[in-house]
Amino acid sequence: MLKVKGITKKFSNVTAVKQLSFEVNPGEVIGLVGQNGAGKSTTFKMILNFIAPDAGAITINSQKLNNKFLDNIGYLPEERGLYLDMTIKQQVLYFAQLHNYSKEKASQELPLWLEKLSVKGTERTLIKNLSKGNQQKVQLITTLIHKPKLVILDEPFSGLDPVNIGLLIKVVKQLKQDGVAVIFSSHNMNNVTAVSDKILMLVNGEQRLYGPINQIRSQFEKK
Repeated sequence: MLKVKGITKKFSNVTAVKQLSFEVNPGEVIGLVGQNGAGKSTTFKMILNFIAPDAGAITINSQKLNNKFLDNIGYLPEERGLYLDMTIKQQVLYFAQLHNYSKEKASQELPLWLEKLSVKGTERTLIKNLSKGNQQKVQLITTLIHKPKLVILDEPFSGLDPVNIGLLIKVVKQLKQDGVAVIFSSHNMNNVTAVSDKILMLVNGEQRLYGPINQIRSQFEKK
């Protein structure tokens, strides 16, 4: 599915990402960990074609990254952003149409998503009248409503209580079962180990750890 090979990105004299390589396949979850400024968001932006790497290559299904595939990507940014004066339904349908997904299908599937994520509101509830946690759930729905093949979640657990973290973990596990490739970032290793097949750790833009989670666990157990 997604293959990242030797990508580097510099901003002025700062190297945000240096010679990074990894891959994620259908039905696989990779957890990207690292402190603020480690290069996680920059990596996501290169995968999304928002910015271009200075070196290296990103391919999807063995083809060079292109805008045509973007409709098959679901992206939850770290900085959440919804239109507060829209209703839940208006917001979700707007994002579905941005990805060329059927408005009728999105309308049919929305009630199921609201129930699955236990959103405290109806389709007609204004975004501004939702709690921050429920706004975050709605943004997750906008990320997934068009049935993407690759999902990128930037700090999805941030600000969620333990109950809602559990709901999100269930969603990620279901995506995995459905054959979706998932990349997500988190500061919390417990959340990462709960759902990841592989772990990628970045330190100052460079790969520090990468591999199957069981392999990495065994490395630390031996030390």
